[in-house]
Amino acid sequence: MIYEIRVYEAAEGKAEAMKARFKNEVVKRFPNHGIELLGVFESESDNTRLTYLTRFKSEDDRSKAWAAFGADPEWRAVKAATEVDGPLLKNQSVTVLSPAVTGLLLA
Repeated sequence: MIYEIRVYEAAEGKAEAMKARFKNEVVKRFPNHGIELLGVFESESDNTRLTYLTRFKSEDDRSKAWAAFGADPEWRAVKAATEVDGPLLKNQSVTVLSPAVTGLLLA
């Protein structure tokens, strides 16, 4: 299994719009592309960042899933409509993780 942590940093004044788009639009599209969402988090001290954890069977599946998601015409339409007044994200980071020790994962 491959795990991925993504951290989205909202553009100035766009934190609530970023979180709303993620909750209302992004999450429901993930299963269609093989993206398994394990959790979504925000820091108590910084509500301008959204962190989430996903899981894939392999690196190849991860690459294909994100390519398919990015090419999804419905997602592209939502993204365009929600960014009429500018991008919602200021920055994003991606960390891909592989289990270091087998048998120690809880999920």
